[in-house]
Amino acid sequence: MMNSSRLFRVLFVFMSLAACMDASGDVRLPRLIGDGMVLQRDAPVRIWGWASAGERVSVRLCDSTYRASSDSNGEWMVTLGPLPAGGPYVMRIAGRNALTVRDVMIGDVWVCSGQSNMELSVARVSPLYTHEIAGACNPSIRQFLVPQRYDFRRPENDLPSGTWKSADSVSVLDFSAAGYFFAKALYEKYRVPIGLINTSLGGSPAEAWMSESGLRAFPVYESEAVRFRDSTLIHRIENEDADRIGGWYRILRARDSGEARTGKPWYDPACSISGWQTMTVPGYWSSTGLGEVNGVVWFARDFRVPPAMVGRRADLTLGRIVDADSAFVNGVFVGTTTYQYPPRRYVIPAGLLRRGENRIVVRVISNAGRGGFVPDKPYRIESGVASVDLAGPWRYRLGASMPPLAGQTFIRWKPLGLYNAMIAPLLNFRITGVVWYQGESNATKAAEYRTLFPAMIRDWRGNWRQGDFPFLFVQLPNFMEPRREPSEGSWAVLREAQCAALAEPNTAMAVTIDIGEWNDVHPLDKKDVGLRLALAAERVAYRDTTVVGSGPLFQSMRTEGNRVILKFSNGGGGLIARGGGALRCFAVAGTDRI
Repeated sequence: MMNSSRLFRVLFVFMSLAACMDASGDVRLPRLIGDGMVLQRDAPVRIWGWASAGERVSVRLCDSTYRASSDSNGEWMVTLGPLPAGGPYVMRIAGRNALTVRDVMIGDVWVCSGQSNMELSVARVSPLYTHEIAGACNPSIRQFLVPQRYDFRRPENDLPSGTWKSADSVSVLDFSAAGYFFAKALYEKYRVPIGLINTSLGGSPAEAWMSESGLRAFPVYESEAVRFRDSTLIHRIENEDADRIGGWYRILRARDSGEARTGKPWYDPACSISGWQTMTVPGYWSSTGLGEVNGVVWFARDFRVPPAMVGRRADLTLGRIVDADSAFVNGVFVGTTTYQYPPRRYVIPAGLLRRGENRIVVRVISNAGRGGFVPDKPYRIESGVASVDLAGPWRYRLGASMPPLAGQTFIRWKPLGLYNAMIAPLLNFRITGVVWYQGESNATKAAEYRTLFPAMIRDWRGNWRQGDFPFLFVQLPNFMEPRREPSEGSWAVLREAQCAALAEPNTAMAVTIDIGEWNDVHPLDKKDVGLRLALAAERVAYRDTTVVGSGPLFQSMRTEGNRVILKFSNGGGGLIARGGGALRCFAVAGTDRI
């Protein structure tokens, strides 16, 4: 006979195994279906998940119960009948176990996707919108932030993480800025909950967001997607990149004379800068005696602060710097940014600014191309009571020169990967439509975008199985130095390709040619972007024919003698040339391009 202690151990193991088996058969929901979610109003809505094969599952919402049984793969789905806007509600899901989803709202769900200008958060543009952020408490505006991942092997059926967040003065900082102002405008007009599914990734080209079947019309991209199914290839590229880039920075650090191994580092206020050369900031050092050098260049400037600023906390703004920087005030490190695109905003702690002379030192790394301080950006110190303008002459000295660093291989931007990991898990979720801000990364192949972008729209619509849902997109803004005369430009060709995509049904385009920044691929005015997208939505998604949902769009041209007659659609109440005198902002060239 088995003794009692051995019997207890056997029973304990059996019960533990049984508990594990029970847990594996529990009803499970995808990440999108969770507390705080927004479900689409006035349309059939799918609720789905996983359980044991053949398990009966019930879903109860708004006094209605829906039932289904899981299939041989353990997958189940119910379709809720159309529900009016409202909430918050509680959803209860029951099978072998019971789940409760709280704070469910019913309203309009919009997918916000694209590259960095859609990804760009409210935090990034916060200095422009302090009042809007302070008053951002609105539980009817919510965002689900999709984790940034790629998968070349198969379409994924769920996300590894993510939760729904209601907008308040803290959480809104993580919202897509364009998406938030879009949602805010729609909520203020229609007073229905707005859910944003933010699935975007900086630098991503359109082909990364297309399915395998959608890529078949583009054999080069299809073959590249197949190539990157090889995980050993990915690991080899990542390791080679890490070794090469890491080695470049190790050598740079070792060579940098400003990072003193003996004596004083160049950010030390006791270090003399009297023998350093002079350069005007903002500007690029390629225009100085240094020329097109890459590596580390140190910049220093002595300044005095008004008496009211002494001892106070202050904000240091250093525009944008190409490529990376570390900033020191009176020898104290105050901030760093590792790549060229973000605005430089650092905090000078209280007590650091003193009477008399102060010194700011900035160590700038240029890994390729022109290094320096981007023009037409703010360079200053502010405390709320006074400010110091930092534009003007600075001292500079070369710390180390290096050969240009070859760029990283961005595997996450390869075709198919983002679709499989960041779009496929969303396809069961009912939506109102899509808001898309992308194109910068396809500008080098702008003519191809004329077919690629409409193909992507059709690809998403086919895979979402909702017909021709509204697809709103942002036309690229003004970027790079303006030219008064007609000239070739890839961004102009891409804008034209975007405009041609309006031939697809139920599409609309927000024109932003007037609200960009010539020196910044990430213009900060995302409020007007959101407002223009909202106007487009009012016209296309909400069928308000009284709304002028777009600016004027060129239709045709004809010549009559020495006159050019232009015709525009979306003219609203008619076009007016303001200001009197000659008509401005038009350029004309013949076939001779003169």
